[in-house]
Amino acid sequence: MDFTELVDLASERLGGAVLFATDDFFAPKENLLKPSTPVSIEGKYTDRGKWMDGWESRRRRTPGFDWCIIRLSLPGLIHGMVVDTSHFKGNYPEQCSLEACASDGLLTTEQLTADAVEWTEILPISHLNGDSLNPFAITNGNRWTYLRFKIYPDGGVARLRVYGEVLPDWNRLKQLGGEIDLAAVENGGLVLSCSDMFFGNRHNLIMPGRAANMSDGWETKRRRGPGHDWTIIKLGTVGHIKRLEVDTSWFKGNFPESCSLEGSSALDVSVETLQDPAFGWRPVLARTKLQAHTRHFFDEVMDAGAITHVRFNIFPDGGVSRLRVYGTIE
Repeated sequence: MDFTELVDLASERLGGAVLFATDDFFAPKENLLKPSTPVSIEGKYTDRGKWMDGWESRRRRTPGFDWCIIRLSLPGLIHGMVVDTSHFKGNYPEQCSLEACASDGLLTTEQLTADAVEWTEILPISHLNGDSLNPFAITNGNRWTYLRFKIYPDGGVARLRVYGEVLPDWNRLKQLGGEIDLAAVENGGLVLSCSDMFFGNRHNLIMPGRAANMSDGWETKRRRGPGHDWTIIKLGTVGHIKRLEVDTSWFKGNFPESCSLEGSSALDVSVETLQDPAFGWRPVLARTKLQAHTRHFFDEVMDAGAITHVRFNIFPDGGVSRLRVYGTIE
């Protein structure tokens, strides 16, 4: 799988934050993790210079380099990152590198900037191109919670995306007991594939909170032939499904007529096999009619046993803002 198909562990939308930067004279460090695509506005200036949609430090006149510290939104295993220098053409850094550390608790900025922190280099100094998406694969296999992003020697970066697998604290969740949303991104859920996502990305289905608007859900194009749309989700861990929520909020003239959900215990099964129409799924929710702009709660579902993956079907097409798969950990 292309690592950009994974979850952005640094996403501001999920709670990531830039806690510290050595300098952000021209453009604030907070821009680095914004979910929006960076833009350029011709002729827009501030009292410090040209307005830029990113993080930009001043021109360094002394030895050294600039850097910032990022708290990941979700702890996890990093598979790659994209350093987006869009619109930075004569003012982008020549190189960058990335270091990481892990902590079971929240650290203060003072603690993270102290010499006592043990940072591990997970991306060595690497060349950057201006006004470009610069992808870098990362092979370190540890679980991380904080990053130190270095740019050499100075300049501007529009966005930083850090893709990987969410690794929750399962010991804590098991001790708390009760039901959890097994499909939620914060619990390690991942939408592996879907039949179509022309209008809305499949990953929106399992994001935290309620959808902000119609763009914040999974929406397929209008189906003109036979069949129906679907998406396959890998649960964060093996569990028993107890109840569901299907939220069509904001989808009023384009909600699916109905939906169903199936499950399977499919450890070590490829995505290609899961997508095969002949693959054996077990029913969890029979095909059920849906309503527009409504949260649907299904407190009684079929017992499919211990489940690792679910297939969510919508008939024939349309949009769903959120899917919640509540259950107990195996």
